[in-house]
Amino acid sequence: MTTQTLPLPMEDHEDQAGTASLADPVHDDALRLSELAAAGRLLRLATAGSVDDGKSTLVGRLLHDLKAVLPDQLAAVERVSRERGLATADLALLTDGLRAEREQGITIDVAYRYFATPTRRFILADTPGHVQYTRNMVTGASTAQLAVILVDARHGVVEQTRRHAAVAALLRVPHMVLLVNKMDLVGFDKDKFAEIAADFERYVERLGVNEAISIPISALRGDNVVEPSGAMDWYQGPTFLQYLEEVPAAADPSTEPARFPVQYVIRDGNLDYRGYAGQLLSGVLRAGDEVVVLPSNRCSTVAGIDLHGIAVSEAFAPQSIVVRLTDNLDVARGELIAPTSSAPEATRELTATVCHLSERPLKAGDHVMLRHTTRTVKAVVAELVHRIDITTLKTSAGPDALHANDLAQIRLRTAAPIVPDDYAINRQTGAFLLIDGPSGDTLTAGMIGRVL
Repeated sequence: MTTQTLPLPMEDHEDQAGTASLADPVHDDALRLSELAAAGRLLRLATAGSVDDGKSTLVGRLLHDLKAVLPDQLAAVERVSRERGLATADLALLTDGLRAEREQGITIDVAYRYFATPTRRFILADTPGHVQYTRNMVTGASTAQLAVILVDARHGVVEQTRRHAAVAALLRVPHMVLLVNKMDLVGFDKDKFAEIAADFERYVERLGVNEAISIPISALRGDNVVEPSGAMDWYQGPTFLQYLEEVPAAADPSTEPARFPVQYVIRDGNLDYRGYAGQLLSGVLRAGDEVVVLPSNRCSTVAGIDLHGIAVSEAFAPQSIVVRLTDNLDVARGELIAPTSSAPEATRELTATVCHLSERPLKAGDHVMLRHTTRTVKAVVAELVHRIDITTLKTSAGPDALHANDLAQIRLRTAAPIVPDDYAINRQTGAFLLIDGPSGDTLTAGMIGRVL
């Protein structure tokens, strides 16, 4: 079980200039994941569902049928299931790792699971569906390329289903799939499935979601999870696993402008070497490109790019690279390198859609730290514009404060400029965190622009 604050901006470390080591196993794992993601062979997905929709059972079934469960884990699940008087193993126990989750039969924390097929590797965020854990779902879905939403075939699309779809749309998750679970409890009724699928499609169209498919399954029995179901021969679409292996996982980086936040400055006084290390968040960067360093607004040309310590002619998102410039500029951590032809504008005034994560309320006039990519600046909450009802999408103007799980639109002023993109255009450079300065606690996750 892994809990993260929110992986929207790049993590902040107090780096000192020096020579980076590539012998770190964690660094090597990150490089491999970066390469897989760039090639479309890594898919990040987030699951969500209402109470008793069978989400944890689905994840357990998927891992079990893919032989991704260790023998001792399966033995432990079978033992606990027998103690509870169950005839078969309760596969939900494979994912509900917290004691409170097991005792209440619900998901509270965000569980990250890793599995692979010959086609792809997967990082699955199993997120809670309860309204009081909206912030946890935002955490899990913030980096997802696919939102997996479960419904119970007996109940169809309910309020929580609409809320989960709205959160996924708010976060601009590129793909969405509805799994109509427990089809065995409605006699594998084709018409019932078609009715639920049509209801869901009508709702997500209102959210601006262009692609959403529906798959009928029974997670308990395994129907259409990994193997096709003999009980639903009327369904001719992919199984859940087939869909996971086929859904597009990597956007064409050439369609987005390059965005390279500097995370680490590498210097070698003896060789007069100066390189800027970080992750290319979007686009393609090539040797010879004319670039601008922001927000200082100094121009230069890319002299060279190093990938894994080897010089390359170009790099593309999300590779981690070292960039060298032709001019000896004093570039620091937190600055952004971008093409001069498509550079973002520096600003100190932001309008953003936010999800408040902390138990401490957020009020107009609060002084906070704003972390955007690798840059952290002081900021003040200028105005709480309105609170958003994520189920109905209706707004209520001028709330006194934001509380945990609230979604709202706010205005911010920063003490120093940042160079963001609109979140609807670029999820990486359109996201930020608000942090309490004295304690370092994360308060709020934000998406720049009027997302909803």
